[in-house]
Amino acid sequence: MLLNCKDIKVNYGKAEAVKGITVEVPEASVISIIGANGTGKSTILKAISGLVRLISGEIWFQGKRIDGTAVHDIVNLGIVHVPEGRRLFPHMSVLSNLRLGAYLRKDRANINMDLDEIFKRFPALRMRCNQQAGSLSGGEQQMLSIGRALMARPKLLLMDEPSIGLAPLIIQELGNVIKAINETGLGVLLVEQNAHLVAQISKRAYVLEVGEVVLEGEIRELMANDLVRRAFLGG
Repeated sequence: MLLNCKDIKVNYGKAEAVKGITVEVPEASVISIIGANGTGKSTILKAISGLVRLISGEIWFQGKRIDGTAVHDIVNLGIVHVPEGRRLFPHMSVLSNLRLGAYLRKDRANINMDLDEIFKRFPALRMRCNQQAGSLSGGEQQMLSIGRALMARPKLLLMDEPSIGLAPLIIQELGNVIKAINETGLGVLLVEQNAHLVAQISKRAYVLEVGEVVLEGEIRELMANDLVRRAFLGG
């Protein structure tokens, strides 16, 4: 098992954001967490990344317990977070943003090789490598955010609402990108409200309501469930 979150609980003050959730990500898989705003989806990713502390429970990555570990050490272990809203450095160039993704790496000789691979995967970024990141379209900014994460050579990619603000055709392209990345052996834990994107790329998902998992299973079964269809597919 690549990642195992065991009965994790997170509070914000007295408010319970995550109420004893268990989530597993097998090696080289895409697992999704879906739910409305405010259900605790993003908090789960922040807990895995070390950005928020657990009240109780355990987080294991490749057989090692990591809850309580410093954020930079979690990155070094191979977990990289692509946050909601992309969180790029808008006044820095595309190239500088990409290089920041490798700031913890020691294998400097391989960074240019990896940059070339990113540019092959995202040709638009090569053409705009000297532009400010803030001048890119929404879709290009999302690709840059993913590219920056890949520069860290992760084993697990945490993706928080990557489809927000993107047109349907760009979301389809985004799904193709995530599938292609996964086919290289990279695990993905996706937090998403767009059930169509989830169905495109995931085999298994968890459905959250108010900090709790109310459904989990194979994506085909979930998409046939009346609760999921009403909440995320509009019927």
